Amino acid sequence: MTDRNGGGVGRSAGPKAIALIGPFGSGKTTLMEAILARTGAIHRQGLVGDGTAVGDAGAEARAHAMSVELNVAETSFMGERIALLDCPGSVEFAHEAEAVLAAVDCAVVVAEADEKKVGALQLILRRLEALKIPRILFLNKIDKSEKGVRETLALLQPASSVPLLLRHIPIRQNDIVTGFVDLALERAFIYREYAPSELVDMSDDVRVNEVRERYAMLEKLADYDDSLMEELLEDVEPSREHVLADLVVDMRAGLVCPVLIGSALHGHGVGRLLKAIRHEAPDVAATVGRLGLGDGPETVLQVMKTVHTGHAGKLSISRVLRGTIQDGVELMGPEGSVGRVSGLLRVFGQQVNKREPAAAGEVVGLGKLDGAATGMTLATGKQVPAQLAPLVAPEAVIAVAVSPAERKDETKLSAALLRLTEESPALRVSQDEEASEIRLAGQGEMHLRVALERLAARYGLKVETKPPAIPYRETIRGEATVRGRHKKQSGGHGQFGDCVLEIRPQRRGNGFLFEDAITGGVVPRNYIPAIEAGVQDVMKRGPLGFPVVDVAVKLTDGSYHSVDSSDQAFRTAAQLGMREALEACSPVLLEPVLHVSVTVPSEASSRVNMMVTQRRGQLLGFDAKPDWPGWDVVEAEIPESEMRGLIVELRSATAGVGTYSSRFDHLAELTGRLADQVSDRKGTRAA
Repeated sequence: MTDRNGGGVGRSAGPKAIALIGPFGSGKTTLMEAILARTGAIHRQGLVGDGTAVGDAGAEARAHAMSVELNVAETSFMGERIALLDCPGSVEFAHEAEAVLAAVDCAVVVAEADEKKVGALQLILRRLEALKIPRILFLNKIDKSEKGVRETLALLQPASSVPLLLRHIPIRQNDIVTGFVDLALERAFIYREYAPSELVDMSDDVRVNEVRERYAMLEKLADYDDSLMEELLEDVEPSREHVLADLVVDMRAGLVCPVLIGSALHGHGVGRLLKAIRHEAPDVAATVGRLGLGDGPETVLQVMKTVHTGHAGKLSISRVLRGTIQDGVELMGPEGSVGRVSGLLRVFGQQVNKREPAAAGEVVGLGKLDGAATGMTLATGKQVPAQLAPLVAPEAVIAVAVSPAERKDETKLSAALLRLTEESPALRVSQDEEASEIRLAGQGEMHLRVALERLAARYGLKVETKPPAIPYRETIRGEATVRGRHKKQSGGHGQFGDCVLEIRPQRRGNGFLFEDAITGGVVPRNYIPAIEAGVQDVMKRGPLGFPVVDVAVKLTDGSYHSVDSSDQAFRTAAQLGMREALEACSPVLLEPVLHVSVTVPSEASSRVNMMVTQRRGQLLGFDAKPDWPGWDVVEAEIPESEMRGLIVELRSATAGVGTYSSRFDHLAELTGRLADQVSDRKGTRAA
């Protein structure tokens, strides 16, 4: 086999790490099961639906009939070891793939002829393109598709910025797919249920179709190979070796995405996919180059997933990029030592077993590295390793406030939430001091539901949830001058403080201003900080029950007693005066308004506009998403109180691919019935 320059393009040496990735419901876990059965890693092919598959064996995955976390399994094919990393397809769990993709050699993108899933496929393919990961598209469920492969490719092509290169075409008999033709090998195969396909002779009709489709494939390859173009122009039949070499070079360079067909459920097309992985997918050496890792004596690993198991403790599933990892070795992370490896484990679905030292290319579970985290680059030696692919967690789009059903479980809840965020970095836990809430935020309703189910199942925690508190504020519309006077005699030294305060509103966003306008020493200067403190005490909770903002207070007059005055007396006097002033200044409720950027396929933009207006939002405009044909970004301002449920409605309108980002923009006045409802919930009434 020769490359375009006449050199060798030999088969890569294993072991290889292959990501199985694709839209929700496309059949990735079923494909992993079919590969394991075909390679003899399991005795027979199980079914995801009845819980007999290696993947999706966790309680939450089975309960919801979907992948909710990474599935890992190892097998070998024709003497070459392959680690399979099956990534969830739902956009709510797509973050699981991020740390995995950093360390794999190639991705098998599982897709089907479903128009509703093109958007999700585009998200996946564009991410692979950005990371420069070679990819093969496995067109699954070919036995159920009513579309021809050319029609299907036309449907799917907008999802990819590089050509989808058809490698296989189906053989049909009475409208049933019975086999396929490999256009590169010019060979026909008939499917055998859960068994290798059988080589057969091509019929005349199949031969005509094969010639046409093979020429179309060669034309695309010729776009990147001048010598092949010359052969086609001169009607010279290129050698099989030349064609296969071009396929390898172009796929590894990311110039094309080869398309293979089959049915994972029936084991069809699996053998040819395995051969493509063995002969065409690059190995760890190419991945090391892609990540920019040079030579060195240290062993280097990339952490792809963190799992807390019941018996093995914390497990860091990692890819060895360089060197060999042994038990007991100390590893360094970005901030120093992450601990010593306490056990090397082979991961196979839900099973973990002890294993021998792991060499470059292998995927291994590292036991009890307390300081390790998903996405970290770890290395032996004394130097802190450069981080090859730091993991950036996506912005959360939904949150709930959580609290233990029993007060005694507060500490236990904090520890359990920490473990959940280690396993799923896209979960965010925060403490809202103002509302006295622990908030759990994530990527969608199902993402949070699975997290709460794990709290109950793994840690025996019953928790109560509620919507997070909205950080309302209040301000004033009017001005007032008040006297705060505190006088108390209780035997011995009394208490006396007297101050005159002028209160007025500030422009929105200008915050709090305290001015000292005392003249003639009517209030000694040492008491003025206490007066300011008393004013701020009252502003923590105004007449409507919320913190007060955008108010200016001027101290203009007062009096004192040489014996009875004190800091506390003047602080109390200021509190009395400030409470009276706020009531007299027409307090008004303020609600936080967010700037929201919604990203959706273009056909959903009008639906998004309706969502915004129905939520008391203001549309600011929309534009095409740069370098993303068929996608729009809608800009809007929406009150934070109206954001609840937006992500659910958005995902429903976009086949699961719509999302948004948000940030605080400003505070806006809220009056009328809505303001009364907020005040009622707070236990106050608007004046």
